[in-house]
Amino acid sequence: MEGTAGTAPGGSCGSGNGTAGGDTGDTGGDTMSDTGELSAAFVTCPNLSVATELARSLVRHRLAACVNVIPGVTSVYTWQGRLEEDSEVLLMIKTRSSRVPALSDFVRSHHPYEVPEVVALPVAQGNPPYLRWVRDSVPP
Repeated sequence: MEGTAGTAPGGSCGSGNGTAGGDTGDTGGDTMSDTGELSAAFVTCPNLSVATELARSLVRHRLAACVNVIPGVTSVYTWQGRLEEDSEVLLMIKTRSSRVPALSDFVRSHHPYEVPEVVALPVAQGNPPYLRWVRDSVPP
């Protein structure tokens, strides 16, 4: 993802190169103290194809500012009384906390699992320009 002034951060949505957007590191006094306004949500998918399509759909529908697609996750769990171990792809989704219920509904209706994992945690701190970008990218 390539950023320009007022748009996305440089590099991928989770790891900018520090040069995009003309950001000099000055936060303008903005400490992003509104803890809980943003969330990081996690969803596991059975394969890269499903994960990539779901990630694109979440961003396209503005339910997420950014989705990192992380292959090679091993999940160990019990399902219907049996111990299971599967290779999965993890989605790390940055969004507004107010959008987590809609995001969860969207995942449930577009995911192949009977009970898809959707877990969200509030973002307590972060790079203020990046957090502003997440807020600006996802409508309330």
